[in-house]
Amino acid sequence: MKGTYTYVYPRPSVTTDCVIFGFDAQGLSILLIERGIEPFKGCWAFPGGFMQMDEDAETCACRELEEETGLKDVHVEQFCTFSEVNRDPRGRTVTIAHFALVKKSEVKGADDAAQAKWFPIDSIPPLAFDHDRILRVALHALREKIHFQPIGFELLPKVFTMPQLQDLYESILEVQFDRRNFANKMLMQGILTEVNDGTVRKGTRNPIKYSFNSEKYSQMKAKGFRLEF
Repeated sequence: MKGTYTYVYPRPSVTTDCVIFGFDAQGLSILLIERGIEPFKGCWAFPGGFMQMDEDAETCACRELEEETGLKDVHVEQFCTFSEVNRDPRGRTVTIAHFALVKKSEVKGADDAAQAKWFPIDSIPPLAFDHDRILRVALHALREKIHFQPIGFELLPKVFTMPQLQDLYESILEVQFDRRNFANKMLMQGILTEVNDGTVRKGTRNPIKYSFNSEKYSQMKAKGFRLEF
């Protein structure tokens, strides 16, 4: 006997996918997994999978990310839903896409991922499903975010130099900035604190080192942040 709210019409499956951005001296990278099962076995894709009945989208995204790469305690953020009819050969599937900014670390393939690996943003292999489109939309979302939120805590080491911070912004926005103008704009925000680690700089080329002022950083995010170059 069917219950009052039992319906017979078809319903789509729901998945989550995670676009994970990392940054180091080589620039911006994306975390991908090699699929160990069909469809697209052997192809590269974003970590993700089917949502369980007792999960919300964020919980599913974090679980799949940990199961397939070993990354955990990652703050993910929804940025788009992809619902094209034929995007998954297994059937009607809607994915809720998330992205995150993390410091690059060792990853390993597990669950149904044969391996997990970081790829430079300019050397991305062909991707499974519609993940090439998901990547394009994720990059657009990240480039919008960088104008409205100070980005760096998640991607840079605790102590960093102004050239490292500039390299991060240039990698994301794919532009080049004048070093003096970039430094002046960043220092005007008040979110950087100069770090005196005993390094002798007078008469040398050793750059000034900075850390993020976490209190000011949080205030800027809370009240709104607009950075124009």
